[in-house]
Amino acid sequence: MTVKIRLARFGCKNRPFYRVVVADDKSRRDGKQIEVLGFFDPLQGKDDANRVSLKFDRIKYWISVGAQPTDSVENMLFRAGLVPPRSMVVVGSKNGEQSTNHHVSPITGEILN
Repeated sequence: MTVKIRLARFGCKNRPFYRVVVADDKSRRDGKQIEVLGFFDPLQGKDDANRVSLKFDRIKYWISVGAQPTDSVENMLFRAGLVPPRSMVVVGSKNGEQSTNHHVSPITGEILN
């Protein structure tokens, strides 16, 4: 059983409201969930305190036991400071340079080895 941390949609038509939940990856988007970890209201202002609410200790626990966040949840966790950013990969150009892959730090832009 693979566990994902993902968004479950609630709210009315044209008024979305999301819960951050832990669920089996085979269950439906709004189906059975294991635990609710917070909420996200995209209609609130970007600086509003009620836009995102997360249970940091439970999220750290689920990540430590192997739960995989989806891309949208991972972006939220990165902004909250819980997850480091993904490393970017630079591929050589078509002008004949070597096409070796280099990992680049998204924060500093330096090439990592």
